[in-house]
Amino acid sequence: MAGQADNRAPYAKIAAHYMELITSGQLQPGTLLPSIKNLSEEWKVSTATAEKALRKLRNEGLVRGIHGIGTEVLDRPASMSSGAQRQDRGRRTGSSWGAGERSDSHQAAVVPAPAEVAQALDIEPGSDVIRRSRVYRDRHGIVAHSTSWIPTRYGKLIPQLAASERLTGGTSLQLIAQATGNPISHRIDTASARLLTPEYARLLELGSDNLPTEPVVVMTAKFVDSENTIVEYGVDLGGPGRTWRTESEVSP
Repeated sequence: MAGQADNRAPYAKIAAHYMELITSGQLQPGTLLPSIKNLSEEWKVSTATAEKALRKLRNEGLVRGIHGIGTEVLDRPASMSSGAQRQDRGRRTGSSWGAGERSDSHQAAVVPAPAEVAQALDIEPGSDVIRRSRVYRDRHGIVAHSTSWIPTRYGKLIPQLAASERLTGGTSLQLIAQATGNPISHRIDTASARLLTPEYARLLELGSDNLPTEPVVVMTAKFVDSENTIVEYGVDLGGPGRTWRTESEVSP
């Protein structure tokens, strides 16, 4: 079966399997998942474990239970993910993409650092900095517009950082850590709701007519290496209607 070589509990492996199928579009909205009995037989687990897996999918908002019918796949846009979450995902799976996501519009350039970026990277405003941007999408549209701001000294070590194409050999953080020998040791994350500005609308590919009136989610992440050097500042702009969510284990 599709069990993964990891330490997750059986119910979590089952839930992750169906989460991937749902968010990638392989299971369309309205599709019924296998019954608890069929899941337990297919995955060779107890019915209690199978029911717990379905409950996790319901808690995620991916499915709903219909009395007398079964468990139905719902149609909803995926949550936006932050640069910090993509770092975790890249370290865990080798890819920064979420299930069902893809990225395009990869652009890079050396530009003067805006004031916010200069402050985050602890450099002088107007100093040269590498700006890398890309758009993450799923079947519902834009998940997030993501920009990475990187000091130019790393571009001298890794020329492809300043090239307008998808990076090869790892994420920017992984490439920098490999080139310097200094792993990323910690990060500082922020989240805020901001009004939709004309610049945000342009980045999110929105037309000028009937722009959304609700705020958009903006996530930032400052990445620091083992030498306490700031190596990257990431800014993620959530697509319209996207929310940010996270999950963690709570010890009893």
